[in-house]
Amino acid sequence: MIGLLLLWICTLIVNSLTHPAVIIPQDPTLTIGSSLTASCSVDQDLNLKVEDLSWTFNGRRLPAELYRILNSTSLSVVLNNLNGSKQQSGDNLVCHGKDGRILAGSCLYVGLPPEKPTNITCWSKNMKDLTCKWVPGSEGETFLHTNYTLKYKLRWYGRDNTCLEYHTMGPYSCHIPKDLALFTPYEIWVEASNRLGSTTSDIITLDILDVVTTDPPSDVHVSRVGDLEDQLSVRWSSPPALKDFLFQDKYQIRYRVEDSTEWKVVDDVGNQTSCRLAGLKPGTVYFVQVRCNPFGIYGSKKAGIWSDWSNPTAASTPRSERITGVCDPKSGEQNSTLRRELKQFFGWVKKHAYGCSNLSIKLYDQWRVWLQKSHKTRNQPRKRTQKKRS
Repeated sequence: MIGLLLLWICTLIVNSLTHPAVIIPQDPTLTIGSSLTASCSVDQDLNLKVEDLSWTFNGRRLPAELYRILNSTSLSVVLNNLNGSKQQSGDNLVCHGKDGRILAGSCLYVGLPPEKPTNITCWSKNMKDLTCKWVPGSEGETFLHTNYTLKYKLRWYGRDNTCLEYHTMGPYSCHIPKDLALFTPYEIWVEASNRLGSTTSDIITLDILDVVTTDPPSDVHVSRVGDLEDQLSVRWSSPPALKDFLFQDKYQIRYRVEDSTEWKVVDDVGNQTSCRLAGLKPGTVYFVQVRCNPFGIYGSKKAGIWSDWSNPTAASTPRSERITGVCDPKSGEQNSTLRRELKQFFGWVKKHAYGCSNLSIKLYDQWRVWLQKSHKTRNQPRKRTQKKRS
């Protein structure tokens, strides 16, 4: 609000029709650390005394020791070692009369030339458009308004084109919505300019096919795997936008428990559209997300760009129904033998079932179901016997 008010004051002064006084220089542009000597010359017909004049800078009165009387109608002021402008609309140097009224003003633009933009990165959504982002030069942008222009052209022929849709993915971004060629590399660069100069980024070269990303996988479903309390099944559909193109895809899954912000990522999903999460906590709500990386489009050898994550989908694992604190002496020897036989197998399966591996998962599932049923069969009669004795 203050910046807008100062800009209004500056504009009002410059466009005033009465011109009771004139400040020289008018609206200068200076580099940080510069010094400025400005003079205020009043109209002789106003019968103003030079001794009654004063200066303010951004609303603060400047001390009289910085003034110098040039003649009966002119007063100068010296500003040393100027800092960068406090607002990009300019700092306000104002000459006042005896009663404090504004006689004239000048806008000072103090800053640095723009630095070269860096780190240009681009991606194409489903090969239909191109969006690019870059990192600006920090100091030049801080004090003076800097204009950025993204330009592009076909590498071996064609004219320069200018991107028109800015700030689509942040303050330093631009979107090219259409009319892009495939199988032909583009040269892309960013030009930066402000009141103190201009500069150009390094040129990057890319092929649209090498920077393709897509929408997140759709129809993500998470469900239980029967009564297995430590597993969930995840299924999803491939992004429909690329169904007519020749490409490969790979997927990642991440999941977390309901009361945690820490995600666990599963990298070994490959190009399948389903996955079994194992090693989970019984009776726990999990949030699951999936993302896609389309690569090898029409033979491209680049790695591809991951899509955004899908919206979280929630599901809970079954609660454990095992009864603790109950002993069955008759089955102890049998259980001990079973544990010995399955210990090595169970550890091996458990290790390889983590994530989305399907290796021996059916055999593992059969064993788990049988084990849970055997627990129920053994414990239920024992529980009834205890009730009768009590």
